[in-house]
Amino acid sequence: MATETPNAERLAFYERIGKHDMTPLWEVMQGLVVPEPKSPCLPALWHYDDIRPYVLEAGELITAKEAERRVLVLENPGMRGESRITRTLYAGLQLILPGEVAPSHRHTQSALRFVIEGRGAYTAVDGERTLMEPGDFVIMPQWTWHDHGNESDAPMVWLDGLDIPLVQLLDASFAEPYGADEQILTRPEEDALARYGSGLLPVDYETRSVTSPVFNYPYARTREALETMKRAEAWDPCHGLKMKYVNPVNGDYAMPTMATFMQLLPKGFESSPYRSTDGTIYVCVEGRGQTAVGEQTFDWGPRDIFVVPSWAWHHHVARTDDAVLFSFSDRPVQQKLGLWREERQAA
Repeated sequence: MATETPNAERLAFYERIGKHDMTPLWEVMQGLVVPEPKSPCLPALWHYDDIRPYVLEAGELITAKEAERRVLVLENPGMRGESRITRTLYAGLQLILPGEVAPSHRHTQSALRFVIEGRGAYTAVDGERTLMEPGDFVIMPQWTWHDHGNESDAPMVWLDGLDIPLVQLLDASFAEPYGADEQILTRPEEDALARYGSGLLPVDYETRSVTSPVFNYPYARTREALETMKRAEAWDPCHGLKMKYVNPVNGDYAMPTMATFMQLLPKGFESSPYRSTDGTIYVCVEGRGQTAVGEQTFDWGPRDIFVVPSWAWHHHVARTDDAVLFSFSDRPVQQKLGLWREERQAA
């Protein structure tokens, strides 16, 4: 691979082929095929108490209907202006005020909602509503009609996670409005959870989607499961107790492009250093602790959000109480393509 400044003869050649929209690989190969991941994504932390006033102020400036989705995007400091939190994923905080409706639409991007604040607002997906509580993980499968509304008396805030940058890279983005603020409901609330999320499936069920048919994974159920498994004290040295959300039909990830996880770190637990190729977004649900990413250390507490870039060494510490962390990444895509790697260091 060329490393020296090109001589005059080569420069003249490059100029001639440039007129035919060509360039020499040997001059750019070092930046294309790198020995290990070199991401523009930087470690970053958003303290919810610091940014919450801006989320609420947005509610004074624009309505949910006017904005269609009133969201403050969490932009990675290494990629400002690109509306992304990692190279392949988008994240933002969405606000729905009492009495508001975010109009129904659909798009080819898949989306997740992780509820940060408030209770009693709803998401409707393809004819079914689900009420949302803090810590709930809600799925919006690609190309499904969805709208949101708040019939409670308090603001509702959740974290949106979407595969927008990945779909943009593939030039596969489509979207369309429903034509009304709210879709027609065809199923009762919690129908999907009862039908597909209770260890049962309809006898004639046929797989229709690569996404889980359960679209709300309630935090109460998740937390109870973690607490039960905690009794075994079988802690992974890098993750504590970390579980992935799955599609109950086939055991695969709940979403085809985004892996979602919930993990419990017992009080006083300090994980061993770990890194993987999927840049990961974390939300603290309970407890307080620290995460060291390279030479940076983030102190986090409930509702704080932070990001660990691809192939960055990091480890977690749970301080005063048990800590619970939700996270998501693009791991399913990397694993299906045979690209995903991880590395552990001994404690």
